Amino acid sequence: MAKKTPLRKCIGCGESKEKKNMIRVIRNMEGGIELDATGRKNGRGAYLCFSQECLKKAIKSKGLERSFQMQIPQELYQQLSKELSVLETK
Repeated sequence: MAKKTPLRKCIGCGESKEKKNMIRVIRNMEGGIELDATGRKNGRGAYLCFSQECLKKAIKSKGLERSFQMQIPQELYQQLSKELSVLETK
C-alpha cells in the first residue's frame, strides 16, 4: 500500500498542496511568529505556498491573524516577506 502524502491548505490562496511544497509559519510558546523551514519546530502552525503572492493574500484576508488568534504587527509581515523571498530564489 502506498504511503499517503500529507496535504496542507495554504492560508493565502486556499489550495491544498503537499506539505513538502509549502512553508510552515509558527507561533512559538513565547508568542513569537517565525518561518519554520524544517516543519518540525514546536508551536501552532499555518502553511503558505512558496510565493509572495500567497503571503500578500494572507495579509489581506488576515489569514495568519485568524490562524493564530492574535494581532500581527506590520514589521513581522515585512520580515516574513524577506525570509520568503530568500527561500523563493533557492
